[in-house]
Amino acid sequence: MNDKLVRVVWVGLPEPASGESAFRLPATGPWGPFAEERQAGLDALASAGTGAEAVLFYLPGGNQAAPIPWASLSSACAEAAVLVLTDAIDAATQQRLLATGVQDVVLQSDAASLAQRVRLAAQRKRVDLEARKAYATDLGTGLPNRQQLIEHMSQILALREREPKPVSVLVFRVDGLQGVEAGHGHEAVNVVRRKVAVRLRAGVRSSDVVASLGTDVFAVLLPSTESAADAQHVVDKLLRSLREPFKVAGADVPISAHVGVAQFPQDGKQPDQLLRHASSAALLGAYTLPNSANE
Repeated sequence: MNDKLVRVVWVGLPEPASGESAFRLPATGPWGPFAEERQAGLDALASAGTGAEAVLFYLPGGNQAAPIPWASLSSACAEAAVLVLTDAIDAATQQRLLATGVQDVVLQSDAASLAQRVRLAAQRKRVDLEARKAYATDLGTGLPNRQQLIEHMSQILALREREPKPVSVLVFRVDGLQGVEAGHGHEAVNVVRRKVAVRLRAGVRSSDVVASLGTDVFAVLLPSTESAADAQHVVDKLLRSLREPFKVAGADVPISAHVGVAQFPQDGKQPDQLLRHASSAALLGAYTLPNSANE
């Protein structure tokens, strides 16, 4: 038995009575342990935010075949190892499932190997996610970089197309880093950037995303805001946190910041559109943090 528990969510397959379904995970065995729960559909899975490592999506075959929710399936594949369980499937559909990101397609005739396939699929996905995280992380701050932010935004916007709700994107431009480098050296710039990242991260919810878009540019993604006033509240809160002096080697360093805001869907429906809108607004200085050293 493996030491690491694999969290599994069954989607679309009702919990069977004894002997009713061939698809099940054994309580004991060499490929466990598993922690299992059930969701009615992929949209419910996305809303629940289960943090599952493996998703077992049941796709009825034959006369019971139903349309495949491709957008929801793609979103699920981005976060977890998705295995499709089915009684029968044609080659073209199977190829499209794999191209969408599904790790494995398990026929009912192969159900005896399900535990092994779930464990191996979860391990492959874990390695893939760790590699993606390393590639898509700003090493100076530990924050997601632009590429990772766009992936997050694509998933959130796809969900909001189905479940309409405002999404806000904030772009912060930090001024004064050149002066920090001139007076204290390049490492001082890295220190200030890390401190900015910490303050931004501390000022938002765990479901929000803070990213680095460059040496002096940061972004905050708010996946769920009720109104423009909510986004304004977050902006004010973050600007207040950045107003506190930044210290390097015991000295206050002069930093100022501007922030621009973009909202889905009125300012754009694609990640690049929203980021461009917010970046342009930041350049115009719609909201400004005064130079804290001059206050």
